[in-house]
Amino acid sequence: MHKQILDIRTVDRDENRRRMRNGELYWAFTPDLIADRKRCKAACDRLNNAGDVSRRTLVGMWKEKLKVWTSINGDQVPLPPPRLARLGDNVYINSNSTWIDTCLITVGSRTLIGPNCSFYSGTHPLDPTLRNGTRGPESGKPITIGEDCWLGGNVIVLPGVTIGKGVTVGAGSVVTKDVPDYVCVVGNPARVVKKIVPSQPTDGSTPALSTTINYSSTM
Repeated sequence: MHKQILDIRTVDRDENRRRMRNGELYWAFTPDLIADRKRCKAACDRLNNAGDVSRRTLVGMWKEKLKVWTSINGDQVPLPPPRLARLGDNVYINSNSTWIDTCLITVGSRTLIGPNCSFYSGTHPLDPTLRNGTRGPESGKPITIGEDCWLGGNVIVLPGVTIGKGVTVGAGSVVTKDVPDYVCVVGNPARVVKKIVPSQPTDGSTPALSTTINYSSTM
């Protein structure tokens, strides 16, 4: 009945990782994936507990952990496995962010992510017999966040969601389905509450700031 279920005793490591990244059923608790998670946690702990060091030192530690990035030139830079994320230029991620990166999570340039935001690209079968606690297979769907977005604090983005360009997501929202470009969404589940009209100078220059800036109370 369930022909695609994998047997953890015979699973091929490369095939299991391919299934994971493609959103197919895979085994999450194989020795190599457990080792990957432990290694990443240790690296993050060392970085977070570095103490009062310079920003240059922190950046050096970060790049050393990634072992990529010979330069940052504004293009989106893919992080190596098992960090299945791709971040654009000038992305800001605030504290206590959670990334369940079963499948690729993409964040566009100039996007701001508030504190305590969570991105869940992993999911489980609804059938409890198939799910079988930690002994059953799981799967995932990619998450894509466009350029120039702003996610308020405690936003949750669920598997398979695509958030368009220039979107604002109100604090505490749960994004369960795709969001079009240039709208503000709030709530659980997140719904469109207003359209956003971006400033776009005809000469390509930076828009002038108005003397009065109205910050939405929903953020």
